[in-house]
Amino acid sequence: MSRPPTFVPPPCAAARILRTARGDFAVLDAVPADGVARRGTVLMLPGFTGSKEDFIALLEPLTRAGYRAVTVDGRGQYETAGPADASAYAQGELARDVLAQTEALTGAPEEASADSPRLHLLGHSLGGQIARAAVLIDPSPYATLTLMSSGPAAITPTQQARAKMLADALAVLSMDEVWQAMQAMEPPPPQEAATGADGDADDAEALRARWLRHSPAQLTATGRQLSTEPDRVAELAELSLPKHVISGERDDTWPLPLLDDMAVRLRAHRTVITGAEHSPNTDRPEATAAALIDFWDRH
Repeated sequence: MSRPPTFVPPPCAAARILRTARGDFAVLDAVPADGVARRGTVLMLPGFTGSKEDFIALLEPLTRAGYRAVTVDGRGQYETAGPADASAYAQGELARDVLAQTEALTGAPEEASADSPRLHLLGHSLGGQIARAAVLIDPSPYATLTLMSSGPAAITPTQQARAKMLADALAVLSMDEVWQAMQAMEPPPPQEAATGADGDADDAEALRARWLRHSPAQLTATGRQLSTEPDRVAELAELSLPKHVISGERDDTWPLPLLDDMAVRLRAHRTVITGAEHSPNTDRPEATAAALIDFWDRH
Protein backbone atom coordinates (compact mmCIF):
# COMPACT_ATOMS: atom_id res chain seq x y z
CA MET A 1 0.00 0.00 0.00
CA SER A 2 1.39 3.37 -1.01
CA ARG A 3 1.69 5.79 1.88
CA PRO A 4 1.41 9.38 0.63
CA PRO A 5 3.26 11.90 2.81
CA THR A 6 0.00 13.77 3.33
CA PHE A 7 -3.60 13.76 2.19
CA VAL A 8 -3.71 17.56 2.01
CA PRO A 9 -3.35 18.82 -1.58
CA PRO A 10 -0.70 21.47 -2.25
CA PRO A 11 -1.83 25.01 -3.16
CA CYS A 12 -1.47 24.26 -6.89
CA ALA A 13 -4.11 21.50 -6.72
CA ALA A 14 -7.86 21.48 -6.22
CA ALA A 15 -10.03 18.51 -5.31
CA ARG A 16 -12.94 18.33 -7.72
CA ILE A 17 -15.26 16.03 -9.63
CA LEU A 18 -14.43 15.13 -13.22
CA ARG A 19 -17.69 14.51 -15.04
CA THR A 20 -17.45 12.02 -17.91
CA ALA A 21 -19.71 10.04 -20.21
CA ARG A 22 -19.13 7.04 -17.93
CA GLY A 23 -19.79 8.73 -14.61
CA ASP A 24 -18.18 11.08 -12.12
CA PHE A 25 -14.65 10.62 -10.79
CA ALA A 26 -12.92 12.31 -7.85
CA VAL A 27 -9.68 13.97 -8.94
CA LEU A 28 -6.94 16.28 -7.79
CA ASP A 29 -6.39 18.82 -10.55
CA ALA A 30 -3.05 20.64 -10.28
CA VAL A 31 -2.35 23.50 -12.69
CA PRO A 32 0.77 25.58 -13.31
CA ALA A 33 0.83 29.06 -11.86
CA ASP A 34 0.11 32.09 -14.02
CA GLY A 35 3.15 32.97 -16.07
CA VAL A 36 4.45 29.39 -16.25
CA ALA A 37 4.56 28.11 -19.83
CA ARG A 38 2.14 25.20 -20.25
CA ARG A 39 3.83 22.07 -21.55
CA GLY A 40 1.04 19.51 -21.44
CA THR A 41 -1.40 17.55 -19.32
CA VAL A 42 -0.78 14.33 -17.42
CA LEU A 43 -3.42 11.83 -16.26
CA MET A 44 -2.21 9.58 -13.43
CA LEU A 45 -3.85 6.32 -12.34
CA PRO A 46 -3.15 4.86 -8.86
CA GLY A 47 -2.42 1.27 -7.96
CA PHE A 48 -4.13 -1.50 -5.99
CA THR A 49 -5.55 -0.21 -2.66
CA GLY A 50 -4.26 3.26 -3.62
CA SER A 51 -5.85 6.56 -4.52
CA LYS A 52 -5.22 9.87 -6.25
CA GLU A 53 -3.30 11.05 -3.19
CA ASP A 54 -0.48 8.61 -3.98
CA PHE A 55 0.78 11.19 -6.49
CA ILE A 56 0.38 14.19 -4.22
CA ALA A 57 4.13 14.74 -3.72
CA LEU A 58 4.62 14.94 -7.51
CA LEU A 59 2.12 17.73 -8.09
CA GLU A 60 4.20 20.78 -7.18
CA PRO A 61 7.32 19.78 -9.17
CA LEU A 62 5.18 18.85 -12.18
CA THR A 63 3.28 22.13 -12.19
CA ARG A 64 6.50 24.10 -11.70
CA ALA A 65 7.69 22.47 -14.93
CA GLY A 66 4.53 23.56 -16.73
CA TYR A 67 2.48 20.36 -16.60
CA ARG A 68 -1.13 20.18 -15.56
CA ALA A 69 -1.39 17.01 -13.47
CA VAL A 70 -4.71 15.26 -12.90
CA THR A 71 -4.77 12.31 -10.51
CA VAL A 72 -7.91 10.20 -10.31
CA ASP A 73 -9.71 7.75 -8.07
CA GLY A 74 -10.99 5.03 -10.38
CA ARG A 75 -14.43 3.55 -9.86
CA GLY A 76 -14.64 1.96 -6.43
CA GLN A 77 -11.44 3.65 -5.23
CA TYR A 78 -11.64 5.97 -2.21
CA GLU A 79 -13.76 9.01 -3.15
CA THR A 80 -15.20 7.62 -6.40
CA ALA A 81 -18.21 5.45 -5.73
CA GLY A 82 -18.56 2.06 -7.33
CA PRO A 83 -21.16 -0.72 -7.44
CA ALA A 84 -21.06 -3.90 -5.39
CA ASP A 85 -21.03 -6.03 -8.56
CA ALA A 86 -17.53 -7.32 -9.27
CA SER A 87 -18.25 -7.41 -13.03
CA ALA A 88 -18.23 -3.60 -13.00
CA TYR A 89 -14.48 -3.76 -12.37
CA ALA A 90 -13.49 -5.91 -15.34
CA GLN A 91 -10.30 -4.53 -16.81
CA GLY A 92 -12.05 -3.49 -20.02
CA GLU A 93 -14.57 -1.47 -18.03
CA LEU A 94 -11.82 0.30 -16.08
CA ALA A 95 -9.90 0.97 -19.30
CA ARG A 96 -12.94 2.56 -20.91
CA ASP A 97 -13.31 4.74 -17.82
CA VAL A 98 -9.79 6.03 -18.52
CA LEU A 99 -10.70 6.81 -22.12
CA ALA A 100 -13.78 8.70 -20.87
CA GLN A 101 -11.65 10.64 -18.37
CA THR A 102 -9.27 11.49 -21.19
CA GLU A 103 -12.12 12.71 -23.39
CA ALA A 104 -13.42 14.87 -20.55
CA LEU A 105 -10.00 16.50 -20.25
CA THR A 106 -9.20 16.90 -23.95
CA GLY A 107 -12.47 16.93 -25.89
CA ALA A 108 -14.51 14.39 -27.84
CA PRO A 109 -12.64 12.27 -30.43
CA GLU A 110 -14.74 13.61 -33.32
CA GLU A 111 -13.60 17.13 -32.41
CA ALA A 112 -9.91 16.20 -32.36
CA SER A 113 -7.43 17.42 -34.95
CA ALA A 114 -3.71 17.08 -35.47
CA ASP A 115 -3.25 20.14 -33.26
CA SER A 116 -5.51 18.92 -30.44
CA PRO A 117 -3.80 18.44 -27.08
CA ARG A 118 -3.00 14.87 -26.15
CA LEU A 119 -2.40 13.51 -22.67
CA HIS A 120 0.63 11.89 -21.16
CA LEU A 121 -0.87 8.80 -19.48
CA LEU A 122 0.80 7.33 -16.37
CA GLY A 123 -0.27 4.30 -14.37
CA HIS A 124 1.26 3.00 -11.16
CA SER A 125 1.19 -0.77 -10.54
CA LEU A 126 -2.44 -1.88 -11.18
CA GLY A 127 -2.98 1.54 -12.76
CA GLY A 128 -0.24 0.73 -15.27
CA GLN A 129 -2.02 -2.39 -16.44
CA ILE A 130 -5.29 -0.46 -16.75
CA ALA A 131 -3.46 2.27 -18.68
CA ARG A 132 -1.99 -0.39 -20.97
CA ALA A 133 -5.48 -1.79 -21.62
CA ALA A 134 -6.77 1.71 -22.41
CA VAL A 135 -4.12 2.50 -25.03
CA LEU A 136 -4.59 -0.94 -26.59
CA ILE A 137 -8.24 0.01 -27.14
CA ASP A 138 -7.38 3.47 -28.49
CA PRO A 139 -3.89 5.01 -28.41
CA SER A 140 -4.84 8.14 -30.36
CA PRO A 141 -5.58 10.49 -27.42
CA TYR A 142 -2.16 9.95 -25.84
CA ALA A 143 1.23 11.56 -26.35
CA THR A 144 3.10 8.99 -24.22
CA LEU A 145 2.54 6.07 -21.86
CA THR A 146 4.44 5.68 -18.59
CA LEU A 147 4.31 2.38 -16.69
CA MET A 148 5.42 2.99 -13.11
CA SER A 149 6.30 -0.16 -11.14
CA SER A 150 3.87 -2.05 -13.37
CA GLY A 151 4.97 -5.32 -14.87
CA PRO A 152 4.38 -7.35 -18.02
CA ALA A 153 1.98 -9.94 -16.62
CA ALA A 154 0.80 -11.32 -13.27
CA ILE A 155 2.32 -10.33 -9.95
CA THR A 156 4.73 -12.67 -8.15
CA PRO A 157 3.36 -15.88 -6.54
CA THR A 158 3.93 -14.37 -3.08
CA GLN A 159 1.85 -11.33 -3.99
CA GLN A 160 -0.78 -13.56 -5.60
CA ALA A 161 -1.11 -15.38 -2.28
CA ARG A 162 -1.55 -12.05 -0.49
CA ALA A 163 -4.23 -10.97 -2.96
CA LYS A 164 -6.11 -14.24 -2.45
CA MET A 165 -5.84 -13.91 1.32
CA LEU A 166 -7.32 -10.41 1.07
CA ALA A 167 -10.17 -11.59 -1.18
CA ASP A 168 -10.97 -14.44 1.21
CA ALA A 169 -11.01 -12.02 4.14
CA LEU A 170 -13.23 -9.52 2.31
CA ALA A 171 -15.75 -12.29 1.69
CA VAL A 172 -16.40 -12.79 5.42
CA LEU A 173 -15.21 -9.66 7.26
CA SER A 174 -16.06 -5.98 7.21
CA MET A 175 -13.61 -3.48 5.76
CA ASP A 176 -12.77 -2.27 9.26
CA GLU A 177 -12.13 -5.83 10.48
CA VAL A 178 -9.86 -6.46 7.50
CA TRP A 179 -7.99 -3.22 8.20
CA GLN A 180 -7.38 -4.25 11.81
CA ALA A 181 -6.15 -7.66 10.68
CA MET A 182 -3.77 -6.10 8.13
CA GLN A 183 -2.37 -3.74 10.75
CA ALA A 184 -1.78 -6.63 13.13
CA MET A 185 -0.02 -8.68 10.43
CA GLU A 186 2.06 -5.84 9.00
CA PRO A 187 2.16 -2.85 11.36
CA PRO A 188 3.69 0.41 10.14
CA PRO A 189 7.18 1.39 11.28
CA PRO A 190 7.21 2.52 14.95
CA GLN A 191 7.55 6.22 14.14
CA GLU A 192 4.62 6.07 11.68
CA ALA A 193 2.46 4.06 14.06
CA ALA A 194 2.73 6.88 16.56
CA THR A 195 2.71 9.95 14.38
CA GLY A 196 1.71 9.20 10.78
CA ALA A 197 3.94 9.22 7.75
CA ASP A 198 4.92 12.89 8.06
CA GLY A 199 4.66 13.44 11.80
CA ASP A 200 0.91 14.01 11.76
CA ALA A 201 -1.42 11.46 13.36
CA ASP A 202 -4.18 12.74 11.09
CA ASP A 203 -2.41 11.18 8.11
CA ALA A 204 -2.26 7.78 9.79
CA GLU A 205 -6.02 8.01 10.32
CA ALA A 206 -6.43 9.16 6.70
CA LEU A 207 -4.92 5.88 5.50
CA ARG A 208 -7.56 4.00 7.44
CA ALA A 209 -10.33 6.30 6.20
CA ARG A 210 -9.20 5.74 2.62
CA TRP A 211 -9.25 1.98 3.08
CA LEU A 212 -12.77 2.05 4.53
CA ARG A 213 -14.09 3.89 1.47
CA HIS A 214 -12.74 1.41 -1.07
CA SER A 215 -15.27 -0.96 -2.62
CA PRO A 216 -14.67 -4.57 -1.50
CA ALA A 217 -15.85 -5.70 -4.94
CA GLN A 218 -13.25 -3.47 -6.60
CA LEU A 219 -10.46 -4.86 -4.41
CA THR A 220 -11.53 -8.45 -5.03
CA ALA A 221 -11.88 -8.02 -8.79
CA THR A 222 -8.65 -6.09 -9.32
CA GLY A 223 -6.69 -8.39 -7.02
CA ARG A 224 -7.79 -11.26 -9.24
CA GLN A 225 -6.75 -9.29 -12.33
CA LEU A 226 -3.28 -8.71 -10.93
CA SER A 227 -2.95 -12.42 -10.22
CA THR A 228 -4.03 -13.58 -13.68
CA GLU A 229 -2.95 -10.78 -16.05
CA PRO A 230 -1.53 -12.18 -19.30
CA ASP A 231 1.63 -10.87 -20.91
CA ARG A 232 0.49 -8.20 -23.41
CA VAL A 233 3.89 -6.65 -24.04
CA ALA A 234 4.02 -7.78 -27.68
CA GLU A 235 0.69 -6.08 -28.37
CA LEU A 236 1.82 -2.89 -26.70
CA ALA A 237 5.15 -2.92 -28.52
CA GLU A 238 3.30 -2.70 -31.84
CA LEU A 239 2.05 0.79 -30.95
CA SER A 240 4.29 3.67 -31.98
CA LEU A 241 3.37 5.51 -28.78
CA PRO A 242 6.53 6.54 -26.85
CA LYS A 243 6.82 4.47 -23.68
CA HIS A 244 8.60 4.87 -20.35
CA VAL A 245 9.18 2.13 -17.76
CA ILE A 246 10.06 3.65 -14.38
CA SER A 247 10.51 1.91 -11.03
CA GLY A 248 12.43 1.92 -7.81
CA GLU A 249 15.63 -0.07 -7.43
CA ARG A 250 13.78 -2.79 -5.48
CA ASP A 251 10.32 -4.22 -6.13
CA ASP A 252 8.68 -7.28 -4.60
CA THR A 253 5.62 -7.11 -6.86
CA TRP A 254 7.45 -7.33 -10.20
CA PRO A 255 11.20 -7.96 -9.72
CA LEU A 256 13.49 -5.57 -11.58
CA PRO A 257 14.71 -8.13 -14.15
CA LEU A 258 11.10 -8.46 -15.34
CA LEU A 259 10.75 -4.69 -15.65
CA ASP A 260 14.14 -4.38 -17.38
CA ASP A 261 13.18 -7.06 -19.90
CA MET A 262 9.78 -5.48 -20.49
CA ALA A 263 11.43 -2.14 -21.27
CA VAL A 264 13.70 -3.84 -23.83
CA ARG A 265 10.75 -5.61 -25.46
CA LEU A 266 8.82 -2.33 -25.62
CA ARG A 267 11.84 -0.35 -26.84
CA ALA A 268 10.92 1.95 -23.97
CA HIS A 269 12.87 4.55 -22.07
CA ARG A 270 13.94 3.01 -18.74
CA THR A 271 14.44 4.81 -15.42
CA VAL A 272 15.39 3.29 -12.06
CA ILE A 273 14.97 5.61 -9.06
CA THR A 274 17.74 5.04 -6.53
CA GLY A 275 16.52 4.59 -2.97
CA ALA A 276 12.93 3.80 -4.00
CA GLU A 277 10.91 0.60 -3.89
CA HIS A 278 7.47 -0.19 -5.36
CA SER A 279 6.23 3.40 -5.02
CA PRO A 280 8.89 5.84 -6.26
CA ASN A 281 6.14 8.46 -6.39
CA THR A 282 6.04 8.45 -2.57
CA ASP A 283 9.55 7.13 -1.78
CA ARG A 284 11.54 9.62 -3.89
CA PRO A 285 9.07 12.12 -5.37
CA GLU A 286 11.53 14.83 -6.45
CA ALA A 287 13.77 12.39 -8.34
CA THR A 288 10.72 10.66 -9.80
CA ALA A 289 9.20 13.95 -10.96
CA ALA A 290 12.50 14.98 -12.57
CA ALA A 291 12.66 11.72 -14.53
CA LEU A 292 9.04 12.06 -15.68
CA ILE A 293 9.52 15.67 -16.75
CA ASP A 294 12.66 14.78 -18.69
CA PHE A 295 10.77 12.06 -20.59
CA TRP A 296 7.68 14.16 -21.30
CA ASP A 297 9.76 17.15 -22.40
CA ARG A 298 11.21 14.98 -25.18
CA HIS A 299 7.74 14.29 -26.56
